Amino acid sequence: MTGQIINFLTAAPPLELILIFFSKIIEVTVSTLRQILINKGYRRQGTLLSFVEILLWTFIASRVIMGITEAPIKGIVYSIGFSIGVYLGSRIEGLIAMGRVLIQTIVSKENSGPICDSLRQKGYAVTTMQAQGRDSERTVLMIFANRKGKEEIISEIRQLDGTAMITTNDVTTLHGGTINAVRKLLK
Repeated sequence: MTGQIINFLTAAPPLELILIFFSKIIEVTVSTLRQILINKGYRRQGTLLSFVEILLWTFIASRVIMGITEAPIKGIVYSIGFSIGVYLGSRIEGLIAMGRVLIQTIVSKENSGPICDSLRQKGYAVTTMQAQGRDSERTVLMIFANRKGKEEIISEIRQLDGTAMITTNDVTTLHGGTINAVRKLLK
């Protein structure tokens, strides 16, 4: 039994397995970024990444398919590389944080003024609407911003009103309005 396991694990040269593993991670990371970019409207960047992705895939897949019956470990290494690539691609996209968000928050009527003033002083456009909550009057704030700065905005709101309800939504199309902070950050 031990001999079969050793044969299974050593059926392909270690250097080839390492090459398959890291190449697959890179390819799937690129693929994940491509999909996210295209979904967010960055078609040109997504198209460029698709070229790199398919070029890598062609060479990696052919390497795995050649001799897979003699060395099935190639398929396992390929699969592990795929999984890690998906994770890394999504983490990298989160760090890049391309795109815009709409942050909507419901705050107490008393805290809405200081929150709006603070955010506006930092260059964010804030739209307010009066609302009625279950027990009191509330104010709904709508803030358009770049994804990269959303955590700062959320932190500011929480600091000024710990009971605020905050939601964020990705925005793919944005026209008109006063969105100076968003425009400055996009240039």
